[in-house]
Amino acid sequence: MRIWSLHPKYLDTKGIVALWRETLLAKHVLEGKTKGYKNHPQLIRFKDAKRPLDLINQYLTVICDEAEKRGYNFDRTKINSNYIPAHTNVTKGQIKFETEHLLKKLKTRDPERFRLIKSQKKINAHPIFKVVEGTVEEWEKV
Repeated sequence: MRIWSLHPKYLDTKGIVALWRETLLAKHVLEGKTKGYKNHPQLIRFKDAKRPLDLINQYLTVICDEAEKRGYNFDRTKINSNYIPAHTNVTKGQIKFETEHLLKKLKTRDPERFRLIKSQKKINAHPIFKVVEGTVEEWEKV
């Protein structure tokens, strides 16, 4: 499971579809609707939030918005749109780690997107994240 800290606009088709599915699974975990993945490290930052479900629904909304911009048809009814907007932190080290990880994937899967992202001076985080100083997050499996 990879719940990216990066803005979903950087993901290729395969990546954004996987992100949608995996984040929906994470939402089910937070809602207590599944037995698997309960202790997955990627969920720590959501579990640690004041309002985990608000945060994950907001996260999903941004993915869905990006998918619609691309002409994809993600099921928005799977998101509770009555969330209270929230934010959480992510470290600069985590953004750098994920950017490098994504570039490795894109180099073979989508060379055009690889070149586009590689040429960017700044990579944006997903809007729920405020970027702060720090190394790779403790929950990340390096």
